[in-house]
Amino acid sequence: MNMRDALKKYGCFLANIRQFFSERAVVEVCTPQLLDYPVTDVYIDSIALQVNKDIGLKSKYLHTSPELEMKKRLAQGSGDIYQICQVFRDNEQGIQNFNEFTMLEYYRLGFDIHQLMDDMTDLLKSLGFTRPAMQLSYAQAFSEFANIDILKTDFDGLKKIATAHDLCPDFEWIEDLQILLFTALCEPKLEKIPLCFIYDYPASQSALAKVQGQVASRFEMYMYGDEVANGYDELQDAQDYQKCFEYEINKRLVLGKTPVAIDKDFLSNLQNSLPQCSGVAIGLERLLSNLLK
Repeated sequence: MNMRDALKKYGCFLANIRQFFSERAVVEVCTPQLLDYPVTDVYIDSIALQVNKDIGLKSKYLHTSPELEMKKRLAQGSGDIYQICQVFRDNEQGIQNFNEFTMLEYYRLGFDIHQLMDDMTDLLKSLGFTRPAMQLSYAQAFSEFANIDILKTDFDGLKKIATAHDLCPDFEWIEDLQILLFTALCEPKLEKIPLCFIYDYPASQSALAKVQGQVASRFEMYMYGDEVANGYDELQDAQDYQKCFEYEINKRLVLGKTPVAIDKDFLSNLQNSLPQCSGVAIGLERLLSNLLK
């Protein structure tokens, strides 16, 4: 395929995404990419930029996702919204990890994660992907693929399992060991499945999703074993976000990572709380590569 044909194909791909949202009255937005605060996420690093040096202003940061800026819009009454944009991350390595990539992020008011997973399946169908979608809870995946009761196995038990599989058990937090075991024992089994949603992650991996009992209302979408999307039933209250940010910042400090500050402007925008909604971030390059398989 020559360059012009490739560009036309990609343009059609984006146009079809926009048509899907237009038909559902989901409004496209464009939020700032240059921010005052870095991301607090433990395993995602912001790229700092030295700007306005001659006038004595502090550094800015390229956004790692449009999440917080879009949630400000949601708190201000935007309704259902989506965004397609470039995002930037420092210290990325690996075959599918890049310092810059294209993200589709969208939010649907009143949706739980199961409604959002169904909505995403419809989006894929509109893009020509007609393979059936499988849905497995995180616990089901571990039970079926690794014979592990992940929600009832404590930290010491998981360390013994890791050692038995010749995996390093030396972790400070149970969630990191859970992630390692899922990557090593479950993800390879997903490679033969065209489309699979893994949902109801352990509460220890809640990120910014609501927690109900032992599980967090979040999911990840896999296509042929590639993680393509990550979605939540979103937290709504500023206090809940602050607790999550503080936990992440403390964890970063324990790991010897660069200290970061909390985006107080974001918290101030949530004084009236976020409307109930579910949202998802989708890596478009990964999505497109899997659509072409």
